[in-house]
Order: sequence, then structure tokens, then C-alpha cells
Amino acid sequence: MSTSTNVKISLILTSLMIVGVIAFIIVAIVQAPSPAAAPGTDEVTPSESVLQPDTHILDDAGEGAVTLVEFLDFECEACGAFYPVVEELREEFAGEVTFAFRYFPLPGHVNSTTAALAVEAAAQQGKLEEMFARMYETQTEWGESQESKADLFRQYADELGLDLTQYDVDVAAPETLERVKADFEDGVSLGVQSTPTFFLNDRPVQLTSFDDLRAAIEAELQR
Repeated sequence: MSTSTNVKISLILTSLMIVGVIAFIIVAIVQAPSPAAAPGTDEVTPSESVLQPDTHILDDAGEGAVTLVEFLDFECEACGAFYPVVEELREEFAGEVTFAFRYFPLPGHVNSTTAALAVEAAAQQGKLEEMFARMYETQTEWGESQESKADLFRQYADELGLDLTQYDVDVAAPETLERVKADFEDGVSLGVQSTPTFFLNDRPVQLTSFDDLRAAIEAELQR
């Protein structure tokens, strides 16, 4: 092999190495976490505010408070597992954190949208949290069923003392379904793919354990 050929090969290999280094640096910069992000969170652009004017608030800590918004599916077993965790956090961080939720009924769950409609109808009669809790407390009784549980949810409404005539009207109203769908579509636009998905001050929380949620809240409060 001639000297000139060796030189050409060396130049080519050197160029490839330089390109590789540049590509590595670019990827590192793109993937590097923002220094302003709390541990366990990723940034969301300000235009993608998670807390909307019609978002259901469970606990309001006031203006400027840390906000935790959960996209949930009442039929989701993981959401059911997180339910007592969130309830504990609500008590622990009362007055410090605003807790809210948005509907994200997964298409694979037969009764997820039906449950969301029941909760929304109850909310219109001032029984949001009562129906919210009832869904999780009874999830093992109706979750994963392949048959509609609308009648069972209506029974819950009766037990909670709702006006059933108005409940029936609200469950069937197109506006109620649109309300649920609007949350779902917003979730999709924010990158939600599964439930539960939590956003802490507009940043998604990366969870590997139940304790990660508490740790993320504590970190955000200390910022």
C-alpha cells in the first residue's frame, strides 16, 4: 500500500473521529438536564401549562404554591395503588402544595371513561371528592370488567345522595364527555402515555417508586 493511500486512510479515519466527537457533544448537550429542574422531573415549556382554569382541585394551597397535577384513569391498577400515597401526601403537605387531577381514561379499559363521566357528573352536584374516593375504594370490584358498570356507578351516586335525575342528565350530556376528552387530549399533547402521570409545577415526575413522589415534592419546596 502506497504512502499516499495510507495518508488518505488516516485523514478519513481522523475525520470520522472528529464527526463522532461532535455528534457525542451535541447529544450530551440535548440530553443534559436543566439545572433549574427539580430531581425526578423534566422540563415542560411554559405554553404547556398543566393546571387549567377548569382543572379539578382537591387541595388549594393558594397562589404561588407548588402544584401537583395527576393524569389518572380510575380503572388503572397503578392509579389505585398510588391513591393512598397521594392521600397521605395531601395530609402531609396541606397548605404547601395544591393537589389537582385530570382525566386520562385509557382506551384499553372498558369502564375508564364511564367512571370519569360518573365522577364529572358527581362534581356538578358538589360531590367530586366523594365519588373520586368511591371509585378507587371499589376498583377491585369492577376494574377490568368487560361489561359496562354504568348501573353500578349510578348506585354509587344514589348512595352519595345525588339527585339521580340530574345525574342521568349530566352523565349523558355531550358536554360532560367533551370535558373528559379535553383532559385526555391535553394529556396527549403534554406527552402523557400512561397512568398515573404526575406533573410537579408543570414538569413531569419520573417515578421508580412510591417514595419518588414525596422526594420530588420536598425538592421543589426547597427551591
